[in-house]
Amino acid sequence: MVQEIYIIDDDDSSIAVFRELFKNEENYKFTNIKSEQIDIALKNIPSLIIINEDAIQRDIIDLCQKIRRDEDNTITPVIVVSSNKEKEHRVKILKESIEYYIRKPVDEDYLFYTIKNIGRLLSINRTISPLTGLPGNVQIHAELKKRLSNKEDFTVLYLDLDNFKPYNDVYGFLKGDQVIQYTAEVILGCIHSQSTNNTFVGHIGGDDFLAIVPDVEIEGLCQNIIATFDKGIKRFFNEEDLERGYLESTNRKGEADCFPITGISIGAVIVEKNRFMNILEISEVGTQVKHLAKTIQGSSYAIDRRKNEKVKK
Repeated sequence: MVQEIYIIDDDDSSIAVFRELFKNEENYKFTNIKSEQIDIALKNIPSLIIINEDAIQRDIIDLCQKIRRDEDNTITPVIVVSSNKEKEHRVKILKESIEYYIRKPVDEDYLFYTIKNIGRLLSINRTISPLTGLPGNVQIHAELKKRLSNKEDFTVLYLDLDNFKPYNDVYGFLKGDQVIQYTAEVILGCIHSQSTNNTFVGHIGGDDFLAIVPDVEIEGLCQNIIATFDKGIKRFFNEEDLERGYLESTNRKGEADCFPITGISIGAVIVEKNRFMNILEISEVGTQVKHLAKTIQGSSYAIDRRKNEKVKK
């Protein structure tokens, strides 16, 4: 993925330096931006912003505050390059949530690897769900592979929401996001209240989650997650829908239909040494057992214990 980097510089004195420094790096694109153009530039949300303080016509603190106040760029990393060596000035800029302050004269290797390492961190952070802050598929797969290769005994929980699409259709995506965040909080809270040792919770995407838990009583954990979720989910519905006990929306055929209050389904897979050869096999069983849980109305769970499956509601 191309890293688009803005160089804030009113006299174009820096852009050639950066382009030469990264001439062999195809994934980096440098664009010169005048300080007066910052409002327009920020609409594009760059990967990184570098400010050449010596070459801008506006106050550096004002410019930093402008960037940080922009809703879409609150987490965009910023580097200030300056010849000002005063500690007070440097600290004042860093207090504006600016990540790096590099003093001139700049060592080219230092600048090159600082930018490269920021890019690496950005790539890693993209694998984390911005909505829940939980690890995404890259970390989930790595965690499962690690535990399989170490021949550990553990349980994988596959969790997702029932009737979530009708909720989004009726209440809107912003409320839907709140339900996703709430679900993540419930899963984390219940797992950490039962075990803090070597647990892992990831966000596959949408309303799908995965958790890895060793050495816990799985039925009790699933029951706790369901009870906690069902108790708190009510606050995301209006009184009319709660009294009816269902939502009125359209189904996938575009026809008017009724849908139960959003619940949670859990498919648990007991992973013992040498039972599975790879994570794909675990996923296939997890999909099957979660589907089994979904055949029961309301929040439910199903546990796969090798060849035996049992379902609870």
